[in-house]
Amino acid sequence: MAVKTVTVLGATGSVGAHTLALLRAGRDRFAVRALVGGRKAEALARAAHELGAEVAVIADPAAWPALRDALAGSGIRAEAGSDAVVAAAALPADWTMAAITGAAGLMPTLAAIRRGGTIALANKESLVCAGEVMLDAVTRAGATLLPADSEHSAIFQVLERRNIDAVDHIVITASGGPFRTLSRAQMAHVTPEQALKHPVWAMGAKISIDSATLMNKGLELIEAARLFPLRPDQFRVLVHPQSVVHGLVQYRDGSMLAHLGPPDMRVPIAHTLAWPDRMPTDTKRLDLAELGALTFETPDPQRFPALALAREALLAGGGAPTILNAANEVAVSAFLARRIGFLDIARLVSDVLMQMGTPPADSLDAVLALDAAARETAEQMMACAA
Repeated sequence: MAVKTVTVLGATGSVGAHTLALLRAGRDRFAVRALVGGRKAEALARAAHELGAEVAVIADPAAWPALRDALAGSGIRAEAGSDAVVAAAALPADWTMAAITGAAGLMPTLAAIRRGGTIALANKESLVCAGEVMLDAVTRAGATLLPADSEHSAIFQVLERRNIDAVDHIVITASGGPFRTLSRAQMAHVTPEQALKHPVWAMGAKISIDSATLMNKGLELIEAARLFPLRPDQFRVLVHPQSVVHGLVQYRDGSMLAHLGPPDMRVPIAHTLAWPDRMPTDTKRLDLAELGALTFETPDPQRFPALALAREALLAGGGAPTILNAANEVAVSAFLARRIGFLDIARLVSDVLMQMGTPPADSLDAVLALDAAARETAEQMMACAA
């Protein structure tokens, strides 16, 4: 079996950690070109040593001395800064995990796409805010874009492409987050610490807060509309607290195909890593008898308005998803810094969307300009409200 060359963007995050675990388990099948991290120099250096990476890149230049010292004498190149991150993403590789959180992942993901190969997309924000640009780049480069999110991977696996016209709708499931049963009045007083405690998944701070507001599911709704050739109204969301059913496809003949799996990110990552084949993992197997019951609920738009905001941005098109994503990133950071309350996250995003409208986002320059303008608008609104 030929050795597959791989690069991991976001190697020190939660998705990156699961990816590295799979690479360790199958190290005879993979050769690591580059590992890219954010600020955790020691963790990045350990992974680079263990997996024999050719280059390790830390996004934060201030962390470069620590990375350099940790890799001294190993033969592994240590680099730092945003330009180095993009350069690492552009290195020839058969497979790249794109898992840098937020809009910061846009340029590295685009660089990986433009040099071709297979891209495992775990950075939904880049496809949300620059969908047209990214998909055009995929076509031009002849790259393969595979969803690494559990929900989109599930849909990818059960969607019968030859019968795409027979699809009635697609369902993306949501755990409901830590505040699924709380009233809106109770959510007004929740703390960042409470919002970070996801009941099922172990994730980074930003995605954990997005899960608590259900914005994560809204972003996934937009991502699904980019990945699968269906109308926006054919995508739906169901709350499924057990996080066992990750996606469903309803066909017009009455059949519904569902993908089930343990709530473990190694499963969808392994699917992209071995595709079109499958590779073994040591994840816990589902025991349906032990589970006993699987439950589903309709999401409450009054308690979780972020989901409705994302759907409105999808329907509006143009630059609305770019603005939605940028404003949300600012709002989440502000909540984590205790500058605003939990309910203010969706409120701020709504206000920014209302003020900025739906300008076009049909080029990379337009996307970047809109992203910057939305962030500035969100900051100004918070400053005025303070």
